[in-house]
Amino acid sequence: MTATLERTFSSLRVPNYRKYFTGQVVSITGNWMQIVGEMWLMVKLTGSGVSVGLTAGLQFLPILLFGAWGGLLADRMSKRTLLTITQLSMMVPAVTLFVLALTGAAQPWMVLALVLVRGTILALDNPARQSFVVEIVGADRVLNAVALNSVVVHCSRILGPAAAGTIIALVGIAPCFAVNALSFLAMFIALRTMDPSKLHTPKLAVKARGELRSALRYVARTPELRIPLAMMALVGTISFNFQVLLPLLADFTWHGTAATYAGLTAAMGVGSVMGALAAGARGRVSGNLLVVSSLLFGVFLLAAAAAPTLWLQILALVPLGAASVTFAAGVNSSLQIAVEPVMRGRVMALYSIVFLGSTPIGAPLVGWLAEVAGPRAGLVAGGIAALVAAGFAAAAYSRADGYRRQDNGNEPAGDGRTQPRSGNGRAPRPQSAGALRLLDRS
Repeated sequence: MTATLERTFSSLRVPNYRKYFTGQVVSITGNWMQIVGEMWLMVKLTGSGVSVGLTAGLQFLPILLFGAWGGLLADRMSKRTLLTITQLSMMVPAVTLFVLALTGAAQPWMVLALVLVRGTILALDNPARQSFVVEIVGADRVLNAVALNSVVVHCSRILGPAAAGTIIALVGIAPCFAVNALSFLAMFIALRTMDPSKLHTPKLAVKARGELRSALRYVARTPELRIPLAMMALVGTISFNFQVLLPLLADFTWHGTAATYAGLTAAMGVGSVMGALAAGARGRVSGNLLVVSSLLFGVFLLAAAAAPTLWLQILALVPLGAASVTFAAGVNSSLQIAVEPVMRGRVMALYSIVFLGSTPIGAPLVGWLAEVAGPRAGLVAGGIAALVAAGFAAAAYSRADGYRRQDNGNEPAGDGRTQPRSGNGRAPRPQSAGALRLLDRS
């Protein structure tokens, strides 16, 4: 038991990570309060599922458009400095929304514009945040640190919506935005009090032509990166649209209040924390983990869609949350382990693009589907997408395993004049130790 707890929380033994972890708890809780405030404000201003989906999508549209350049910037400059700038910048749209909501001047277009501003800053923040974790704890603890970050995100998903629902019920929406504005100071303090000498800082990328193209080619020829990113592209677009579906389920399916919305979100958060803790204790990631977690994600989405009562749906959201965070943390960790350090910012930017940047495509579509066929239909679509991703990955990992066995076996001795080739006629694939662990599907 003690050994399991030590494995689960091993990254917290790193002083810099403890500061980062604490700052994240405060900042992300505030962020979830703002997200709940934005979604509920749009529900009340428009009563439209498409508008709610558009709100969810716009905050991630800049990641889709500019996220790759954000990753390139993260490879070229200090991630700690970049994150300090982005955290302070995100206070601006939060304060503006607070003033608009407080004065009753908020209009749908204003909310959408401020969401877009926040998303533009997020396009710079997210790749740096994703790739900074391994610089804080080192490669050996990256899965544990990513899992603990997921604990932060999903504990915040419980605390933030619960606090926001209570505040909205008691005094209105505006204070949610004020609390989020103040929460960025916690992350700013954490970043500025870190010991830079203890960071595992890689060599910065040198400015050159074709850096983004080289990153895309690198991913395309590396199955340990290509397969998880392809899975997340499908699942991120269709299945991870809870910001759209949960308020619509609360309002239109169950005819509830902000407290109903908070309860649905909190149920997912409880399961997500359980899944993240289990992933942290596991200590390793494999292709099987991604396949099984995607499969379970799809099954529980379909179960939530079929739930005949509110309480049964809340119950189904708990294992759904666990499966979703296990899948997301597994994809994140597999990329961090397999990628070369000089490419980490750009590859994690691609992760952000397929996970978050796909939302501008998926969220309005799911919102439209929920409006014309009901919110349950959105859950069904997400479940089918997750099941398809699991099937694709199982076949792709099996194929990659076959290539690896052929590349490693029956290598001709060579005669000093010709370059040895693998038995399948293909050039051997470059693979790090982390990449080989990912292809071990046990």
